[in-house]
Amino acid sequence: MDWIKGIQRALDYTEAHLTEEIDYDAVAKEAYSSSFHFQRVFSIMCGFTLGDYIRMRRLSLAADELVHSDEKVIDIALKYGYETPESFTRAFSRFHGITPTEARKGGTVKSFSRLSVKLILTGGTEMDYRIEKPGAIKVICKREAVHKPETGAGTPDITGFWTKCGQDGTMQKICGYIPEKPRLAGLLGICFSLETNGDVFPYGIGAEYNGAPVDGDLEVIELPEYTYAVFPFKGKMPETFIETYRKIVSDFFPSSDRYEYAAGVEIEVYPSDKTDDPNYAGEIWIAVNEK
Repeated sequence: MDWIKGIQRALDYTEAHLTEEIDYDAVAKEAYSSSFHFQRVFSIMCGFTLGDYIRMRRLSLAADELVHSDEKVIDIALKYGYETPESFTRAFSRFHGITPTEARKGGTVKSFSRLSVKLILTGGTEMDYRIEKPGAIKVICKREAVHKPETGAGTPDITGFWTKCGQDGTMQKICGYIPEKPRLAGLLGICFSLETNGDVFPYGIGAEYNGAPVDGDLEVIELPEYTYAVFPFKGKMPETFIETYRKIVSDFFPSSDRYEYAAGVEIEVYPSDKTDDPNYAGEIWIAVNEK
């Protein structure tokens, strides 16, 4: 119930500040969550990002004011975060299909209603997981700033990063640093959620580190001593990964009486590069706290 109340508090906070610059960290705090996890969960549950929600709500309210008030277009544009009439007109036209001037003259506009949380019965499905406490882990990786995934799958940023690292030899070089008996057996995709900046965060492609001398643009990072909830996935990629992550967000954490997200890291473990295998198997490691 705390998570449900938190989501509603975050939505109420967002609505109360639609005419201001919205701090995503402040929104997430209303839901007792980190910015990274709140935005990712929001996108998976709603099908659009928090930024898209804010934009559509602002444009919906702006249209209402154009139709029902005599306020100048420039004043309405400024009120809802657009610095010039031109930028407001472009955004308004993309969303409503008509210009602000046409809306004022009685043209048809769209209404995007505010979100609210309703308690419904869900679950009743099985989900395998285990708890791991591996201690601090040293990883070697290459990092790049990427945008947050909206569905649990990779964004074009992340997909492009994997492609680039495969083509330029980075992944082959990383594989040379994997210990004989790694705790994380495979190549890793690492979301450094503590370093989120707006809708961008560092994403690393790497592996557990064996201590050998490092050359090139790779970096060695020690992940602190987290407790992880580990979720295996198996099937056609990326569908099985997306579905597993959706269940983690919509089923596991909302119904768990013991575990909640921790501000830390998420690790995708890929044991092989045979992602075209219809029975591909991997794991998702998510840092958690006991409630």
